[in-house]
Amino acid sequence: MSSASPYARLPAIIRPGLLYTVIEAPKGSRNKFKYDEKIGLFTLDRVLPLGFAFPFDFGFIPATRADDGDPLDVLLFLEEPVFPGCVLPARPLGVLEAEQSREGNTVRNDRLLAVLDTPHNPALQRAVADLEPNQLDEVEHFFISYNQWVGRTFKVLGRHGPEHAWKLVEKAARRFEAERSDAGQRKSSA
Repeated sequence: MSSASPYARLPAIIRPGLLYTVIEAPKGSRNKFKYDEKIGLFTLDRVLPLGFAFPFDFGFIPATRADDGDPLDVLLFLEEPVFPGCVLPARPLGVLEAEQSREGNTVRNDRLLAVLDTPHNPALQRAVADLEPNQLDEVEHFFISYNQWVGRTFKVLGRHGPEHAWKLVEKAARRFEAERSDAGQRKSSA
């Protein structure tokens, strides 16, 4: 992330049980915004076709690096949308394990599932099992359809609870730290 950006200074974990989330695309939006780490700003990646809209707020966990090379994706189950760039505390409920393919290249692209958790808005759900099953079916359908529209295949591998989600976050945070450490070493030896 750009060192000039305040998002570059955010840790992934606020405290045990809570993560920072940065929203890129609000619930109900056809606009797919994406945080550009090089410039430290949000850009419009694409406009989804008519009939497509994000089912919930979609964003990323700062200070993480997922298998696809981007920060770890998160879908935040909120009743009302927030704006791109909004930073929220979230409680992971689980993970939607998935792989994404394009032109024979397949990469894991899991989606962390989370809910807002603040002193004023405590999370009522604690695990994926607390969500309505049809919500997860609809979310899976959205990601499958969206990826098909952009020329990729999205295959759901499984749904897992909060323990699995935390393992995914910890792994992605370690990968981010290793990349940052390697970049620092290259910079100091230049």
